[in-house]
Amino acid sequence: MGLDTRPLSTLHEKASYEVADFEVPTGREEEWRFTPLRRLKGLHNGTADASGKVITEVEAPSAITVETVGRDDERLGKALVPADRVSAQAWTSFTEATVVTVPKEVEATAPIVIRRHGEDASGAAYGHTTVIVEPFAKATVVLTHRGSAVYAENVEFVVGDSASLSVISLQDWDGDAVHVARQHAKLSRDARFTSHNISLGGDVVRISPSIEYAERGGDAELYGVYFVDGGQHLEHRLLVDHTVPTCRSRVDYRGALQDQDAHAVWIGDVIIRAEAEGTDTYELNRNLVLTDGTRVDSVPNLEILTGEVAGAGHASASGRMDDEHLFYLQARGIPFDQARRMVVRGFLGQLVDRIEVEDVREKVSEAIEAELDRAPAPGAVQGR
Repeated sequence: MGLDTRPLSTLHEKASYEVADFEVPTGREEEWRFTPLRRLKGLHNGTADASGKVITEVEAPSAITVETVGRDDERLGKALVPADRVSAQAWTSFTEATVVTVPKEVEATAPIVIRRHGEDASGAAYGHTTVIVEPFAKATVVLTHRGSAVYAENVEFVVGDSASLSVISLQDWDGDAVHVARQHAKLSRDARFTSHNISLGGDVVRISPSIEYAERGGDAELYGVYFVDGGQHLEHRLLVDHTVPTCRSRVDYRGALQDQDAHAVWIGDVIIRAEAEGTDTYELNRNLVLTDGTRVDSVPNLEILTGEVAGAGHASASGRMDDEHLFYLQARGIPFDQARRMVVRGFLGQLVDRIEVEDVREKVSEAIEAELDRAPAPGAVQGR
């Protein structure tokens, strides 16, 4: 339970279950320099009043085991070790955890839905969830976050040999919510993991997905869609740690921003260690700026410690709508507002269409349409 030093990446130097092993962030640290600490309401420095309440409800097929357990359950923390102070605070502060188990060789007949609903944002709440997919099993998990809350959580996914898990995490909080989460997946031999993070609501949302490969043949695909409005801060920080040979990863996150002080942050860290020969990886982030006054920070980091890789690359692009796209549509009689909608739909829709649960896919599409219903603010960007 002590401090584990990880010197390879400056963004992930420490791992520990103890809050005291992490210094209180000041905003000058690399891992915190984009996050508005003053808006975290004490989650980062221990001053948060732990009087908040977030209700958890789980709906699952009959073959799936769902348990509410205490802190002493030995299955908790087997995959995830906190890598920052808020994650460590969440680990030490939760009282009950949700454990979902998909038995060996079982294919879930319907999605497992875990609903979080915050009742107010006056006090902080902490949570922990462990999802275990045993060998040769297959399941889809939908995590929804709604209501008002100041919430820090850890979610760990343990995917067994030749098992498959798809996770859809929807952050659709009310406008006053603060949400800081670590989502960690540990993949066994030939395991497959797919995640979709959709961030739409909340005041400050910071999601940190990470992938750990325990054995050969692991395959991870991480997708994300976010739409940032004025004053919102939506941050996604990813780590894919290739530690064993012949594993694969793909990352594709896309966001749109509109109105004054909308702020999107995307940090993508991929580490290919010396022993991880045959790794195949690529990460991509794209951001579409719809109005003036927004800010995008996009930082892809690729650290390669072996020359024997199957493929490795990264890319990042942030900018305004392409004049040529808009001109092409307007030249065919399509009004600017409708042309703008078509461009945004096409840009984000490529990832929305990948969401395999129809109900969630439709809700995300409707939410994007609701964002686009808003008229461009004064000073809107209408091409270069």
